[in-house]
Amino acid sequence: MTETELKIEGMNCHHCVMSVKRELGRLQGVTVKDVRIGSAVVAYDERTVTPSQLAAAVEEAGYSVVQ
Repeated sequence: MTETELKIEGMNCHHCVMSVKRELGRLQGVTVKDVRIGSAVVAYDERTVTPSQLAAAVEEAGYSVVQ
């Protein structure tokens, strides 16, 4: 498992946090460690999930991953 912190743009409330947490949690091979306004910490199996899939899940929730 690889752990990473995603910097997320556009989050500003508890609903935002829950939306991102829900979308990341739907990915097989991902364990959501912590989600706060502006960031998420996840552990993921690099054999199952790619960083671009993590970013796509955040985008599905309506937000953007920034570098």
